[in-house]
Amino acid sequence: MSAPQKTDQPTAQQHRHRGDLSSRDVHLGYTRLVRSEWIKFRSIRSTFWCYAVIAVLTLGLAVLLGSVSEPSGAEQTAVGANATIVSINTVSVYLTALVVGVLGVLIITGEYATGQIRSTFTADPGRIGVLLAKATVLAVTTFVVSAVANWIGVAISTALQAGKGLEPDLADPSVWMPIVGASIDVTLLALLAFGIGLLVRSSAGGIAITLGILLVLPVVISLVAGLANLDWLNDVTKFLPDAAGANLYQFDSGAPAPKGLTLNGWSGGGVLLAEVLVVNAFAMIVAKRRDV
Repeated sequence: MSAPQKTDQPTAQQHRHRGDLSSRDVHLGYTRLVRSEWIKFRSIRSTFWCYAVIAVLTLGLAVLLGSVSEPSGAEQTAVGANATIVSINTVSVYLTALVVGVLGVLIITGEYATGQIRSTFTADPGRIGVLLAKATVLAVTTFVVSAVANWIGVAISTALQAGKGLEPDLADPSVWMPIVGASIDVTLLALLAFGIGLLVRSSAGGIAITLGILLVLPVVISLVAGLANLDWLNDVTKFLPDAAGANLYQFDSGAPAPKGLTLNGWSGGGVLLAEVLVVNAFAMIVAKRRDV
């Protein structure tokens, strides 16, 4: 019979102690989750191309309109000059909003398509923390890219218009607030698309729903309102995400508001923010409760 093997008890206890520490002490805090999501975010090709398209559209339209726009007599006034420069540098939002809508969906649905979402939720079993980190990275990056492109466009278009006798006051709140509001609008729309993508977990479905809300739904409601003579439906369109957010980058000339239901920059932005919060809160609750 062979002699019984001796167990190295100190070594076994040391390994067991290390295992207990690793399972008890290792925790991914919010900062680490954000760092991890940033690495994934910038390594995706669609991220680069979407932001490149946003920059090209924003700068391209600002340069183009700044070059071809000829100030009229009314635009030579201080208010007219400010209104012109705001219009030149916010017209691109109608296109960039569609781009960030696609990006917001792809950021989350891409992980479901590849199965990487299982690893993501394994790293953070609570799920809410990593989803908030992903949304934070999307929001901050979108705002920075949009803001930088917008203000470069403002500088170029202002210089081009100055050569034609137009001198806007960029320090005037009626100028810089709509420019900043344009970046806030596309950021909120990106987050809205993120929530939609999280709900449907499908790139095609998420993009279709997002673009449908931004493009198709306002037209359908307007057609129904006109055919059925339902004026109150026209007021409903003012609360749709695209229309509500558009108030963030509208120039305020100080003229009296038209009669009827109207939204301004603060109320329109508040409506869009509320819609983003409701959609994302519901999406995260559903994502936490259902299987991957």
